[in-house]
Amino acid sequence: MSAGYVEYAGNLHIHTPYSDGEGSHAQIADAALLAGLDFVVVTDHNVLVQGVSGYYGDDQRGHVLLLTGEEIHDRQRDPQVNHLLVYNVDQELCPCAPDPHALISAVNAANGLTFLAHPTDKALAIVHEPAIPWVDWELPPFTGLEIWNYMSNFKRFVGKGIRNILRAAFRPEELITGPDPDTLKLWDDLLMQGKRIVGIGNSDAHATVAHLGPIRQVIFPYDYLFSCVNTHILAHQRFNGEWTEDARTIYRALGSGHAFITYDLIGNARGFRFSAHGESSTAIMGDSIRLGGGVTLQALCHERSHFKLIHQGKVVAETTGRENLTFTAKQPGAYRVEVWRDYKGMERMWILSNPIYVEDVPAPTRI
Repeated sequence: MSAGYVEYAGNLHIHTPYSDGEGSHAQIADAALLAGLDFVVVTDHNVLVQGVSGYYGDDQRGHVLLLTGEEIHDRQRDPQVNHLLVYNVDQELCPCAPDPHALISAVNAANGLTFLAHPTDKALAIVHEPAIPWVDWELPPFTGLEIWNYMSNFKRFVGKGIRNILRAAFRPEELITGPDPDTLKLWDDLLMQGKRIVGIGNSDAHATVAHLGPIRQVIFPYDYLFSCVNTHILAHQRFNGEWTEDARTIYRALGSGHAFITYDLIGNARGFRFSAHGESSTAIMGDSIRLGGGVTLQALCHERSHFKLIHQGKVVAETTGRENLTFTAKQPGAYRVEVWRDYKGMERMWILSNPIYVEDVPAPTRI
């Protein structure tokens, strides 16, 4: 099961004035502390900001680990599609941006992590904002997908007209129900091809300031977004307060898929677990397990919820009004879990697990 793992919550897609955000690294750390996060990774566009990583906070408020990555894309391309989130690389790789294949290869060579950002992003015609999805698929192996990008997802609900935009901006909790279904389908399609794709969820926070005459209003402040879509990791060891070592702990868990995505506005999702139990082994999210005579999959959380177990893009088991789901898998493939709860009069996705990979046992070799 997940005994021996330590859970930490963080956000991995944030911007500062080094690109198109408004808040400093210290302000972002303060917002993360206010939201109760354990770590954040700032990812400015095409610039790797160095010299700011480390622990922020104090003994009274607690501490949060701030790291820097990068969101790399080709600025000369119109529209600027193919945004890549790059983590755990200490060198500037944006010169590789025009060639996504070369860029991902360079990150792999540096032992970094690569996530395709908002891969099914939609246009926002009313403000003439083009769609910036991922479009080039002749790629070397990459780590994963940004399954739930809050701001990209928000664009799907805005619709047409200033009235809808204002409603969406000031009452977004009434609109957001889950990640883009197209992104989930993309993820399932890649999993069905036998690929191992780690899913993460993020804010894409900018703390943009809107001006309406003399009124100045921050649209989607950092602390609000850090209370919405986040990524929780299950680490092999506790943070020890030395930021470079704790960064390795975070990236090791992310690279292994030992993580799940949460919509924390609905409620505290800490403590969710998804595990697999075979004849002689166990596995957690991101791990593989041999099928043998069958594998028992179990999802647990601390609230009565609506569980859905997804395999090959289809719901193969579900239960409502319980705190767990148990299922015996007889078929190989990737299994992932969705947990839904009622919030603001509507059922919404609360938790989205990474897959557990159930592998078939090879047939004996005939001589």
